[in-house]
Amino acid sequence: MKKKFLTFLCAITCVFGLTACGDDNTISEYQQTRNEKAAAYAPEIVTLIAEDFCEGKTLMVDLYTQEELEYLCGEMQVEVEGYEEAFDLNVDGYALSQAVISFKSGLKDIGTITGTGKVDLKIDGKTIVTEVEVIGEKGNATAEVILSNDMFLKLESASLNPIKSIGQLMTKAGLNTLIGMGTVFIVLILISLIISCFAIIPKIQAAAQKRKEAKKNTGIDNAVAQIQAQEENNIEVIDETDDLELVAVIAAAIAASQGATSTDGFVVRSIRKRA
Repeated sequence: MKKKFLTFLCAITCVFGLTACGDDNTISEYQQTRNEKAAAYAPEIVTLIAEDFCEGKTLMVDLYTQEELEYLCGEMQVEVEGYEEAFDLNVDGYALSQAVISFKSGLKDIGTITGTGKVDLKIDGKTIVTEVEVIGEKGNATAEVILSNDMFLKLESASLNPIKSIGQLMTKAGLNTLIGMGTVFIVLILISLIISCFAIIPKIQAAAQKRKEAKKNTGIDNAVAQIQAQEENNIEVIDETDDLELVAVIAAAIAASQGATSTDGFVVRSIRKRA
């Protein structure tokens, strides 16, 4: 039993030992050649997009469809330092249009590109991802250029990402904080003003009610004053027309005191002198 256990243990050890002997990082000579071409090709693509496509010197990207861009770029070649033959410019139309948008935005921060530096490269499935160090007049950036992992090295994506210093990042964070806090305080002040207006509304309503009552009392006083003036001057009302006028005045005064707009339905039963 002990011998069988030792045999089994040795077998397992050999299996793991053989597995460890494999090297996943080993690449073929053909793949190494593609990597070298991609590393040399990527900086030229960055320069071409920034200097020719963004400024429209070679091609006005905004004027063409994706299919037209792929066709027009297919007629162009890119000369790469260290290679005698120029590379065919194979691009994805959508990728190129988006790359131009990204580069235009990035160039606003770093200014004109004055040169390129180190190139980092890695294989990601069917693509080769390169990161190119970009040197600008006002700052530096990193350009990510993704190419197809084949003999065509087709451009599938590109972007320009400015490198922010710690001071710039802190300044931006501070501005965002101030804007956020300022907005909150402004909203709180507006809410406080609205709440404070609630105390003024009852006063406005009371003043309006007083004006309304004063207007009613004025109408009644005017009517009574007219009646008293007639009595004091011993004016004898003989004509029935004068009686109707007096009744109309009194009815209007009563209607004003009641807040009515018409005297319909009013019946004058008696008129008494107010003491």
